[in-house]
Amino acid sequence: MALRIVAARPDPAIVRLPWSTPLEEWGEEFVVPLPRGLSRHVVRTVRLGQRVYAVKETQEPIAFREYQMLRDLQRIAIPSVVPQGVVTGRVDADGEPLPAALLTEHLQFSLPYRSLFTHGARRTSLPQLVDALVVLLVRLHLTDFYWGDVSLSNVLFRRSAGELAAYLVDAETGELKTTLSPALREHDLTVACENVFAELLDLQASRAIDDVDPWDVVDLLRSRYTALWDELTGTEAFSADEIWRIEARIERLNSMGFDVEELDIVTDIDGDEVRISPRVVELGHHRRELQSLTGLDVEDNQARRLLNDIAAYTASRDLGREDRTLVAARWMSEVYEPVTTMIPADQRGKLEPAEFFHEVLEHRWYLSEQAGHHVRIRDAAADYIRTQLHEKPEEALAVDPDAEQPEV
Repeated sequence: MALRIVAARPDPAIVRLPWSTPLEEWGEEFVVPLPRGLSRHVVRTVRLGQRVYAVKETQEPIAFREYQMLRDLQRIAIPSVVPQGVVTGRVDADGEPLPAALLTEHLQFSLPYRSLFTHGARRTSLPQLVDALVVLLVRLHLTDFYWGDVSLSNVLFRRSAGELAAYLVDAETGELKTTLSPALREHDLTVACENVFAELLDLQASRAIDDVDPWDVVDLLRSRYTALWDELTGTEAFSADEIWRIEARIERLNSMGFDVEELDIVTDIDGDEVRISPRVVELGHHRRELQSLTGLDVEDNQARRLLNDIAAYTASRDLGREDRTLVAARWMSEVYEPVTTMIPADQRGKLEPAEFFHEVLEHRWYLSEQAGHHVRIRDAAADYIRTQLHEKPEEALAVDPDAEQPEV
């Protein structure tokens, strides 16, 4: 049987991987000991030159289906891992067939939920974890995507200005519908609550977290999902004298990071009552604004923090009448770039530059409060590097202490 590789982003080095060997037997020559989530399949992270991929063994039809589904999610800008290709026609040294393999690009600075708790997260981090999962699920449902297997294990998390951003990893059971029914949304939410409940029990059993009531967490998950869905899609009625509430609704959604692409406005026959309902909303309001000003492409919460610093920079230098793009360029050259280039070369795998900048802003506030006066940001960055950064775990390519245990 001939080996076949179907790839969206061809990397000739993929051919060199030991495809005639079962994935669980791949050695240190290729496998990178990164943290891994729980999976019903054998999954390994491999390095090829400067590139890192996740490889998952599965059945050929499932591999191709998930590959195409991940490509579809990329096209509609859903945060998910990037599919690289599918390998089929594998046989071992005795000519016996081996499972097909799905390759996805490794998501830099991301961690499975279990690793977050070994990298400093505590019980108080659970609301952030829930919020990140809820935002991802709502975004998927807004695009009429039915997940079918919502869980913390099927998500990777990245830090985002003190919050978390969730990325879909496993789309094996997913399906893009023409219209997603309320029943399917409810089923996804129920599955999410059941899976998260079990995953929290598992964390408790391993003593990764203590003093947590899983019922409270799943109740939080359901209530946060319902509140966000209603805010993004709910109809609001008010009198014609309160027309300002249209702009207020849009500003409220913008503050949450969502842009309103289409708004349905209906008045009654007499024009005394107005009903508004967002029809198309998309996350990334702050991210797109920052990118248009600076070219930086970061998580939305990070973008909001950087935009706030640009606003503070503008006010402190009385540049309010200047073109925002020019002011942002000055901020980049005078503030952001000098601070982020201070990161020592051997510690650049600990935090993304935008997250490092956020941490420095937090640290400057703490130092200024202690000193009783404003502390310069470069001084705060130098102190943060000296006292805090070295204690942070490596997360770009973090070592997994349990990497020797095969995952099935």
